[in-house]
Amino acid sequence: MLTYSTFTTMKNIILFVLTIVLLISCGQEKVFKEKWIKEQAPKTFKARFETTQGDFEITAIRSLSPKGVDRLYKLIKHDFYTDIALYRVLPKFVVQFGIHGDSIANSNWEKYKIPDEPVLHKNDSMTIAFARGGVETRTTQLFINMKDNHRLDELEYSGVKGFTVIAKVTSGFETIHKFYAGYGPAPANRQDSIYIKGNDFLKRNYPKLDYINKAYIIK
Repeated sequence: MLTYSTFTTMKNIILFVLTIVLLISCGQEKVFKEKWIKEQAPKTFKARFETTQGDFEITAIRSLSPKGVDRLYKLIKHDFYTDIALYRVLPKFVVQFGIHGDSIANSNWEKYKIPDEPVLHKNDSMTIAFARGGVETRTTQLFINMKDNHRLDELEYSGVKGFTVIAKVTSGFETIHKFYAGYGPAPANRQDSIYIKGNDFLKRNYPKLDYINKAYIIK
């Protein structure tokens, strides 16, 4: 016989399961929507990055790299740079970041490569460019030049020339210089593990790394 108590218990279980399914669905929806790819950045925009060492702000100019700035805008607008490790900190060269702690988020954005564009601005100190490893391989990873790296303007590697500047740090320079650099290039040499295992891998093996807590467009 189905008692009132049994019915109530079953109802609560069903409600619990439906809640879990809804939360998972919402979480997946937040990770990526294909329609985001079609969004276009304004001619210029500013964004703030809140990190474990303080804040810094950037200004992006679309005319320098329309496709690159469009992607940067989308990534920031849709919260990609949340809890992101600054995994490559070389004080006399660059600070690099842009691998998400969620492998699904990485794979979703990786499907959409950014077309290569010419270098229209020198890789001066505090300028920002997408990292890449060959023709049309720009996706989510960025680096900040820690000094004038003008050789990157002309560097030819794997069939493509130069690193296209998309933005510049405009405030919070002191924050950039505080990021933990004690691991040198070691974390960057384990990018495959970071992509698959995310921040858990980094926190176990490189616990002193700094992180971007969140980034957002400044209205």
